Amino acid sequence: MKACISLLLLLLSGCSIHTKHTINTHSMNEVSPPNTALAKLKWHHGAQNCEASQATAHDIYHHDASTYIIRQSKCLTYEAPFIYVLVGQQAILILDMGALGERTSYNLYQTLEKLLGKKQLSKKELLIIHSHGHSDHYQGDWAFDSQPNTTLIRPSKAALQAYFKFKRWPDEQALIDLGGRTLTILPTPGHQEESLSIYDPQNKWLLTGDTLYPGYIYVKDWNAYKYSINKLSQFAKDNAVSAILGAHIEMKNVPKQYYPIGSTYQPNEASLDLSVEKLHALNSVLKANESPTELIFDSFIIKPMNFFQRTLNNIVRWFQAK
Repeated sequence: MKACISLLLLLLSGCSIHTKHTINTHSMNEVSPPNTALAKLKWHHGAQNCEASQATAHDIYHHDASTYIIRQSKCLTYEAPFIYVLVGQQAILILDMGALGERTSYNLYQTLEKLLGKKQLSKKELLIIHSHGHSDHYQGDWAFDSQPNTTLIRPSKAALQAYFKFKRWPDEQALIDLGGRTLTILPTPGHQEESLSIYDPQNKWLLTGDTLYPGYIYVKDWNAYKYSINKLSQFAKDNAVSAILGAHIEMKNVPKQYYPIGSTYQPNEASLDLSVEKLHALNSVLKANESPTELIFDSFIIKPMNFFQRTLNNIVRWFQAK
């Protein structure tokens, strides 16, 4: 479904009346890798011939004994979303469920069984949260619907408000104690109404979904997005952040260049990490632009939706909710 949304958004992008600002944040021909918080610098990036590819359905990075990142194969879904698995002593949080649905042979629960062990999954609570409600972030939900000890928060603003008891969305934040590992939940609307970010102090990671990642980021609500980026920037000043980790990689390792929507082969990808300095730089530029404006940075592009795109987005979301 998101493939249709993305392609239609690009087709409609010619209707935009906004100006374009190029932000010169780097002077070299290639984007220098950040002081990465990840040992893994290169992910499976698809294949020129996916039918002949022998690559697995996912690429798994084991950061430490209680932290995993799963990237789904670009040959199975061009979105190749990242899924974050954070393990505590009593509970396991999974951020996003990926783009591979029930009609595929991919079962995310079975992947976790192999990754964490059936014993650990049966003993601990599972909490499933989505960074927002686009389908490439919740298609894997089906594998958890009937599993024991599982709380699955549906990807909607109403569901998040109910579970976390938010009364002043998006001004509040919430804490989740996984047992020896307490996470901060930060509502960050703008890309979509229900977007959120998560801070993991164990690794000092700020997990931002599609709010900020190395790619082409559509913004539905400009003022909400400005508010959210300012919120994240201030949070990062008050809390140590080693890396900002989003849900996709779409940029190349050349400044301001990205792979077009639908790409299944990205041999020269940018790093997944974004530095906190880039968050602060984005916040400064957003503060200087009251009107929706396309902003082209070396490591990401911010693209405000125009009226037609927002209308299309709302129509598709209405059908998805049915």
